[in-house]
Amino acid sequence: MNVSRYISHKIDGADSGSFTSSVTKIAIISIAMGVAVMIVSFAILEGFRNEIQSKIFSFGAHLQISKYDTNNSLEVEPIGGPRLVQDLHRFPQVQTIQPFARKTAIIKTKEEVLGVVLKGISEEDGRSPMRENLLTGKFLSFPDSTASNEILLSRKVADKLRLKVGDDALFYFIQNPPRVRKFTVKGIYQTGLDEFDEVYVIGDIRQIRELNAWPDSLVGGVEVVLKDFNRLDPVAENLYENLRYDLKLDKITDQYAQLFDWLQLLNRNVIIFLILIIFVATFNMVATIFIMILERTNMIGVLKAIGATDRQIRSMFFFRGLSLTLRGMLFGNLVGLGFCALQYYTHLIPLDPENYYMDRVPIFWDPNIIIILNAAVFATSLLAVLIPTYLISRIKPVTAIKFD
Repeated sequence: MNVSRYISHKIDGADSGSFTSSVTKIAIISIAMGVAVMIVSFAILEGFRNEIQSKIFSFGAHLQISKYDTNNSLEVEPIGGPRLVQDLHRFPQVQTIQPFARKTAIIKTKEEVLGVVLKGISEEDGRSPMRENLLTGKFLSFPDSTASNEILLSRKVADKLRLKVGDDALFYFIQNPPRVRKFTVKGIYQTGLDEFDEVYVIGDIRQIRELNAWPDSLVGGVEVVLKDFNRLDPVAENLYENLRYDLKLDKITDQYAQLFDWLQLLNRNVIIFLILIIFVATFNMVATIFIMILERTNMIGVLKAIGATDRQIRSMFFFRGLSLTLRGMLFGNLVGLGFCALQYYTHLIPLDPENYYMDRVPIFWDPNIIIILNAAVFATSLLAVLIPTYLISRIKPVTAIKFD
């Protein structure tokens, strides 16, 4: 039988009604709150990151390759699509490749006029991620014989033009000679990102080819989705070195730098906040063990007098601190995971999409992060328990037995 663990278990119930009992409850609560807040914070942070990144990637993918041009126009010179796509598929890091083309236009309805950018897409290499942003209606259909005259409008553009699913709209393209096309609103999307929602209309890439008199082999550019976004920089450098001299490669993190900088800022703020929480929980644990030792000074003296070693007595308080830590972590996980589940399934807490790019607080489940957080709290709490136990070696039996 482990004597230290046995005595620790016995004094666990003996503290009831004492000042130590109140302090231990505070220690358990502080650990529980710390664990719960950390789990919720990281779940929300990763939720924000994944939601915003998925919205950005639905429009621009990880990498964008187009013709090198000195101006910043959205309409670029065409490039040969099939040959480029074939070359890019040779890289093992590439997952999917989607051709695109853009053309500026003016939408005219009976009441309103609005300038937009028509972005032509294709689903030749898989389903478009834009499907995830669809609010009402259906996604574009791509007939084999002719170009589709269907479009997707953002909620903001549709509201400004007072258009709904099934309505027709005239698009005026400023070129020589000017062209007019009638498109039918097939669906309405919403990303919550003004950079996209206020500008882009989604259509069939073949419409832009016809307007520009391009053959089927030409596209405005290609969007590349990688298998691992975390390797964006090295993969982009490798691809760039193998591109033709007249092509340029843009990373999504450079195109929308302000959004990714905002995500990094959120990450730093949460890390600082978590460090403070762990510090407070650690301080409470140190204070709790100190108070336990002071209240049990007489018992420590008696144990030393009958032959107990400092190591055995330290182990006794170590097991006491371990019990408090595990109980705090158990309650903290129940509260934190319970709140995350409640928000995930019921969307209890809403957000203003004008400010936060989404209409609810997002939750992302990452078991690895939850395990790491629990391990960090467990390790720091045990280290905090060991610090005050070294005070035991300074306690002398004669003085301790007389201690009142």
